[in-house]
Amino acid sequence: MKKIGIIGSGVVAKALGDGFLKHGYEVMLSSRDTSKLKDWKDKAGAHAHTGSFADAAKFGKIVVLAVKGSGAVDAVEEAGPQNLQWKTVIDTTNPIEEAPPENGVLKYFTSFDESLMERLQTQFPEVHFVKAFNSVGNAFMVDPSFNEKPTMFICGNNDASKKDVHGILEQFGWDIADMGKDTAARAIEPLCMLWCIPGMLQGQWSHAFRLIKA
Repeated sequence: MKKIGIIGSGVVAKALGDGFLKHGYEVMLSSRDTSKLKDWKDKAGAHAHTGSFADAAKFGKIVVLAVKGSGAVDAVEEAGPQNLQWKTVIDTTNPIEEAPPENGVLKYFTSFDESLMERLQTQFPEVHFVKAFNSVGNAFMVDPSFNEKPTMFICGNNDASKKDVHGILEQFGWDIADMGKDTAARAIEPLCMLWCIPGMLQGQWSHAFRLIKA
């Protein structure tokens, strides 16, 4: 049984953790305070585990980074880059500022010439980051229930790691659009801003993107 370590304990971490369990993986969620994951572990069953960020990084053959964007670098440092060396790390983060949105548009602490994923990849070059799951709500990350199969946009520098993520996304019910190297995260991360606008302005959160090809 393939092991998935998840760095994080919030709604995204739990949604993906439950999804991996549903699809036959063994999962470890992590927190600086594992007591707050007790209820999740009790409900999730025998293949669900909890531990520290470092524990999850060591546990997972594939690791998911599911923390606030502002805490992403610190979380990887705490997990231990040596524990993530040459592993596929699915980067779900977005560089959202701690500031209110303007007309429904979130504010980011990055520029159009640099993404959060690029910062992570530059700081931790031995880790194989793949951007995914950043542009849809947690309720639709696994087995999304739409009339058409939605598209997940991914990017990353390592082809083998993108193949790992491609397989997971297919299991989870997604069409996949590989946008290339980590530079493409400059375009993929802002999709979260676009996805959130209908929610911020109209309370509509039940949607996803689809890339239509000729």
